Amino acid sequence: MGIGSVLLDRGLVTREQLEDALAEQRTSGERLDRVLVRRGIVRRDQVLDAIGGQFHMPVVDLGVITPEPKVLEALPATLVYKQNCVPIARSATTLTVATSDPFELAVLDELRLLTGCSIELVLADEDELHKFIRAHYGVGGDTLDQMSGLPEAAPAADAHDEVEQAQEASVIKLVNDIIAEAIKDRATDVHIEPYERELTVRYRIDGVLQRANVPPAISRFGPAIISRLKIMASLNISEKRKPQDGRITFRDRALRGSGGGEYDLRLSIIPMLHGEGVVLRILSKTTVVMGLADLGMPAHVLATWDGLINKPHGILLVTGPTGSGKSTTLYASLARITSDEVKVITVEDPVEYHVKGVNQIQVNHKVGLDFAAGLRSVLRHDPDVVMIGEIRDKETAETAVQASLTGHLVFSTLHTNDSAGATTRLLDMGVEPFLVASSVEGIMAQRLVRRVCRHCAAPYIPDAADVPDALALRPGETLVRGGGCKECRSTGYLGRIGIYELMLVDDALREMIMHRASAPTIATRAQADSHLWPMRDDGFAKTRAGVTTIAEVMRAMKA
Repeated sequence: MGIGSVLLDRGLVTREQLEDALAEQRTSGERLDRVLVRRGIVRRDQVLDAIGGQFHMPVVDLGVITPEPKVLEALPATLVYKQNCVPIARSATTLTVATSDPFELAVLDELRLLTGCSIELVLADEDELHKFIRAHYGVGGDTLDQMSGLPEAAPAADAHDEVEQAQEASVIKLVNDIIAEAIKDRATDVHIEPYERELTVRYRIDGVLQRANVPPAISRFGPAIISRLKIMASLNISEKRKPQDGRITFRDRALRGSGGGEYDLRLSIIPMLHGEGVVLRILSKTTVVMGLADLGMPAHVLATWDGLINKPHGILLVTGPTGSGKSTTLYASLARITSDEVKVITVEDPVEYHVKGVNQIQVNHKVGLDFAAGLRSVLRHDPDVVMIGEIRDKETAETAVQASLTGHLVFSTLHTNDSAGATTRLLDMGVEPFLVASSVEGIMAQRLVRRVCRHCAAPYIPDAADVPDALALRPGETLVRGGGCKECRSTGYLGRIGIYELMLVDDALREMIMHRASAPTIATRAQADSHLWPMRDDGFAKTRAGVTTIAEVMRAMKA
């Protein structure tokens, strides 16, 4: 019986549901049970129990199994990846193998012949099986196993040889595996770093770098991997002395089931002591822009910001270090106010998300299209709202001020530590105080903190020495932290949320800006007038609510 017949026989699906799913499967090529689960017709645990009962196979949880290294060596990585099965236990005559697809009976014969043992099959969830294989055999372990017989990918004598190396099917698959794994792990960046005796691959997940689980053998093929990435980005493969930047459009059919499929990769290559270092920034072309209500702003901050973004003119700034979610906040704000009656134009570097109804312009320094030049041209297109990716210099700042004073609402970002520091930063750029005072309406400062993993979250009573005075916990009051589990890669955190600080610029603050008051002085006055809601307060409120931890808030506040 096939999997559809098993589920039908057990009454978990109707014949109509099964026929609809089969029709979709013929088009997509996706496994039938995955189609049924994605449609919400059955649960994954129901599918496992049904198959296990049909074949009289026990169902195992691979998340709690740690096999001996000798057991894992019973099958070569190539076969493990090819057949999606993994050895988990071994006796004198029997090898226990976990699989997610017991319908492929021919696999049994191949395993018996290879190992000389009788094979006992057990059933495991497909996603858990893939995680287990990647954890114990490494990303691209099957490809590296195939490549082990090849000569080391040393720098070739000429560009032609390098192109041939980089276009080997095994190298192409290895690079695709590294990128696909990063996307599955929700990484925003991939770092490939050459050292004297090794090549390390790290993923930035939830803002923190973590080593990717790649086999040590990958170090032999560093030059071939770099050359392959250069070819994908149409860069000069023979240039190893200068930095190079490029873009890659990455498509992966296997990722489409999770809502992805097409990604924009920004590639940066820099010569280093022992080779070339690579950073890939991953941007999904199909990512849906988050709504303002989903960002985690406190209710009073959200209501105030909502009022600011509906003003007819002025400058609204979002500040924070790189990777603090500034662009996400701006995109969510634009999506909130975009309509048929409002024309919105952006000048960005790079365009990270595509927003329906917004005219987006990509900065191109090679042809002289920078933020200032783009903004000047945009103003001739009669916009109501303009977004500038970043104010980096006096020219861009003055153009933004003039745009706001001539009846446009201008959004932009600045790299400052807090909201009050944005005003002094504009003055330091050379913008006249009266222009800053008359144009800036509000400034949002923000950071991203990691969320406590909901799968392993547990209450605890913190040590008094670890609690900042500003948190003001009551004796015996509990907080929440993650213990670490397979869902969060044993970090205790899964996903991120913003912590925010909003400062409204009123008449009193405009007077202080006119007199070039310092940022701390401005912040003190704004807070006294209830026109500034400190980021620290929002962070500690989220800590008490069990959303994040003291350590995360303190780490973010130092950034």
